[in-house]
Amino acid sequence: MKNVQLGLKENWKQFTLLVIINGFVGGMIGLERSILPQIATLDFGISANTAILSFIVVFGTVKATTNYFTGALAHLFGKKKLLVIGWIFGIPIPFLLLYAPNWNWIIAANALLGINQGLTWSTTVMMKIDLVGEKQRGFAMGINEFAGYLSVALVAFLTGWLAGEYGLRPYPFYIGFVLLFFGLFGSIFLVKDTSQHVLKEAVTSSISRLKHVFWETTWKHKNLGSVTQAGLINNLNDGMVWGILPVFLATKGFQLKEIGILTAIYPAVWGISQLFTGKMADKYSKRKLLFWGMFLQTIALVFLVFAEKTSHFLVLSILLGIGTAMVYPTFLATIAENTHPLDRAKSIGIFRLWRDLGYAIGAILTGILADFFSLEIAILCIGILTGISSFVILFRMNDSFLNSSKNTL
Repeated sequence: MKNVQLGLKENWKQFTLLVIINGFVGGMIGLERSILPQIATLDFGISANTAILSFIVVFGTVKATTNYFTGALAHLFGKKKLLVIGWIFGIPIPFLLLYAPNWNWIIAANALLGINQGLTWSTTVMMKIDLVGEKQRGFAMGINEFAGYLSVALVAFLTGWLAGEYGLRPYPFYIGFVLLFFGLFGSIFLVKDTSQHVLKEAVTSSISRLKHVFWETTWKHKNLGSVTQAGLINNLNDGMVWGILPVFLATKGFQLKEIGILTAIYPAVWGISQLFTGKMADKYSKRKLLFWGMFLQTIALVFLVFAEKTSHFLVLSILLGIGTAMVYPTFLATIAENTHPLDRAKSIGIFRLWRDLGYAIGAILTGILADFFSLEIAILCIGILTGISSFVILFRMNDSFLNSSKNTL
């Protein structure tokens, strides 16, 4: 442990490798981002929004549960082993999407995708935080999420373009085999575990241990609880955008290529902007960044109901991407700032449990509202929920870190 150093500069090789690996992780989500709702309607004749969104419900629930166990098991098994296992679970996914004779195969693929994402994305997040130490966590998370969500956008755009040129299947899903090969190869042969970095930081940490990690992360601790509820609502609206936006655009008369471009704008802006917003999280008030990020999402979602032209959707997608970029690296930096190094993996796992349950809750809620009322009502309700979440942050969070014993209700 004497030779172990903390910092971005000191660990830039491993950090860069993990950034690249997380790009492959994000690409696995991008495979489905722009075309799966069209497969549901065109290939399998599924019309109900609740049925179409069922793949997001399964994905979100499985990923959320996997996140929790990843955090709980990280110290026991080591993060590298969990990263490799996550890629192994991803191997069947392109095959299932390619050859699915019915929607149940798509559901099965998304269950495996949930395990894949829960293990791989969670471990790359934790390992980067382990490497950089205290000073540059926001910037580190910005780079991590930049790589992941830019990859989501690029693959979403590419699959949408391929679907428009050559059909929904099989060509778009060939990308998945490339992502799997390089992700698994790099994780097995190049990535090193970061357990020694955690132990080194734990020696000098002045942060108190959490007595009840689950409940304090979930709600009791003012900063951790505020971040957790906002994470859930953020992914709730992202789940809605993922499942409903392609359908909504189709009702407006947009073609597959146009839908692919418009659905890719939001994660692209989200990804690129995090290079800047992550750095901001190290220098400015995390509370204000989180409030304005969630509030900007609210504005974008509410006005989405009234959008008609390509320019409207383009501007609102950009606003939504910027708002999400403001909160995503800040969520993780805040969790790390408010937890002892030995509690951090478990606390991040619990945060990501609730955050990714937002996918499932958002898909169910959106589907019910869309089927019983309309797509517009569904989008508007999700926008209002996002606004409420922003004010929870504004009135409950503290601007700076306070000891756990002083930061609870």
